[in-house]
Amino acid sequence: MFGFNRVTKTAAVCAATAAAAATALLGAPSAVAAPQPIVGGTTTTTTAYPFMMQITDASQNQFCGGTLVAANKVVTAAHCMVGESTSSVRVVGGRTYLNGTNGTVSKVSKIWINPDYTDATNGDDVAVLTLSTSMSYTKASYVSSSDTGVYAAGTTARIVGWGTTSENGSSSNQLRTATVPTVSDSSCRSSYGSEYVASDMICAGFTSGGVDTCQGDSGGPLLIGGVLAGITSWGDGCAEAGKPGVYTRLTTFSSLVTTQINS
Repeated sequence: MFGFNRVTKTAAVCAATAAAAATALLGAPSAVAAPQPIVGGTTTTTTAYPFMMQITDASQNQFCGGTLVAANKVVTAAHCMVGESTSSVRVVGGRTYLNGTNGTVSKVSKIWINPDYTDATNGDDVAVLTLSTSMSYTKASYVSSSDTGVYAAGTTARIVGWGTTSENGSSSNQLRTATVPTVSDSSCRSSYGSEYVASDMICAGFTSGGVDTCQGDSGGPLLIGGVLAGITSWGDGCAEAGKPGVYTRLTTFSSLVTTQINS
């Protein structure tokens, strides 16, 4: 079984990673996941989700998502930021289409990666970016450390992103969204065994598959009741039956995020 972080980079990087997947348990930050972007979902806009940010390289090629939680702070996945620097990353707000030129583009002045994150386990997968240019868009609220009840099995959650449309394929040009139910810890452990760490992670998806985040959606939000409750992290392929998406359990890291927002 291979668990893949849900990041997309350039086509050359993706192809090389796909070849390496046969021998690697966990992919590097550019690892290729199986097909479909938020399968079963619909197109949407950044007007509907104004806090949804594109995380791009310096040439504005999107490779991860992020959530605006303060005017100059974006929450994303730690694995999105491994190997990156403030000079290599940009954050784009208010841009529904990847090929658009509208919205606000900001450089990044600081990258905080949870110091406990390791790509060997995919746990502790949270990072916070400090923007050089403040964003005027509506911010998302996020869970507090005491909001653990939001993850009750079967709770409807919303996923948002620009994930790929096929294995090794291109990203969805327009932002997409879908709803998925949260999955119990016991069921997710049945799917992933010891790779699933309940204190760090939460699963969401249908038993039959068909709806999921995928490559390029990493770092984007898992919203419950309109509040940021998780971060798109990893999964075994995409939208496969019995293999729900795995998200960072944000209640565990809420206080760390708050510290970064206030720094």
